[in-house]
Amino acid sequence: MSQRASTIGWREWVGLPTLGVDWVEAKVDTGAQSSALHAFDIQYFERDGARWVRFHVQHWDPDHEGKVAAEAPLLDMRRVRSSNGQVEERPSIKTPARLGDRTEEIVITLANRAGMGFRMLLGREALRGRFLVDANSSFNLSGPPARQRIA
Repeated sequence: MSQRASTIGWREWVGLPTLGVDWVEAKVDTGAQSSALHAFDIQYFERDGARWVRFHVQHWDPDHEGKVAAEAPLLDMRRVRSSNGQVEERPSIKTPARLGDRTEEIVITLANRAGMGFRMLLGREALRGRFLVDANSSFNLSGPPARQRIA
């Protein structure tokens, strides 16, 4: 660990700058190994001999038109057990994630989380050695301006 661990709450605002996602409300889930992002219209393609994935993410800002298009190199396909016990294969990507004044590269699986309460889960792999979790607090780090925040 290169920096002192920051204390985060059970939910935080996360920025995914290389995906064009300014902010997404994430549930910090120490029970989940991997992180997951709500993504839809997932398509696979090749670029310069490498596998990539193209997808959409719902925009957090109510003044914005609905969705953000994103592309990233495909890291791999991961078998993930969901909270209801179902195993599914999901695409995973590696991308910088901004929490407060820190930006850390993390692995995220892309999944349809439309029926879930949070568009993103931040799992143990992203937290280990970087963040401490205070389960009694929320939004310890910076996020969008208060007038623009939505769940």
